[in-house]
Amino acid sequence: MTQISNQQQRTASAYVIKCGGSTLAALPEDFFREMKELAEEGFVPVIVHGGGPAISETLNRLGIESEFVGGLRKTSEAVLDVVEMVLAGKINKEIVRRIQLSGAKAVGLSGADGRLIEAEPVPNAHEVGLVGNVTRVNAQLIQSLVDMGYVPVIAPVGLGKDGAQRYNINADTAAGAVASQLGVSRLVVVTDVPGILRTDGEGVKRVLPVVTVAEIEAMIASGEIYGGMIPKVRAAMECIQGEVQEVLIVNGAEPGILRQAVAEGSAGTRIVR
Repeated sequence: MTQISNQQQRTASAYVIKCGGSTLAALPEDFFREMKELAEEGFVPVIVHGGGPAISETLNRLGIESEFVGGLRKTSEAVLDVVEMVLAGKINKEIVRRIQLSGAKAVGLSGADGRLIEAEPVPNAHEVGLVGNVTRVNAQLIQSLVDMGYVPVIAPVGLGKDGAQRYNINADTAAGAVASQLGVSRLVVVTDVPGILRTDGEGVKRVLPVVTVAEIEAMIASGEIYGGMIPKVRAAMECIQGEVQEVLIVNGAEPGILRQAVAEGSAGTRIVR
């Protein structure tokens, strides 16, 4: 009985961070130091990262054509080779190194490792190629690493049920699936903005503490949310699935932001269903 209780306690202490690869690699040392301190207190992060700009740069350098269809990268076998190389190789290991330099323990994984993420073709696969939707997450493998005090760093490349076909998976949907399978109700999206801003009656832009998905859609339609903020909030909304009830958008460069987000839930903007 005690063993089960302790496992439940550890499960509750895991939290999921979603971040772009370039954003996470550019964060200040204080962010990773704070991550280490929280891990020592029992709050162990599970990181799911992207890396779109680095993938595009590498594809261009290699002369491989790539385009986006409905926000998804059209993925051929040649493009997928680059996606896997950049995400599971370069970016994943850069993040692992930064975490370990802070004194914390980290393990880099892709969805192929230990069948961590299983996927099936998206409905419009005839348009986008080898892009997948998550069908299963090996939560036991993730939780085992968390229980040992390791920070799992996950690149969103998945395998089909047969274990042969690889799939390129959107990092936002992958993060939401990982969080849901771990039973995590709040997912933290680390960006370079403090949250969703709204201009008040005095003409001052202030961070919205709480906003619903419906309110965000209305703000996009009205033009209150515009430009580069639109993909950020849409990406955050993609993370709300399954057990995930809310997503917290925070600026990773702010001092103490991780503790506020994880332990207090008082930072940035909370997006709720």
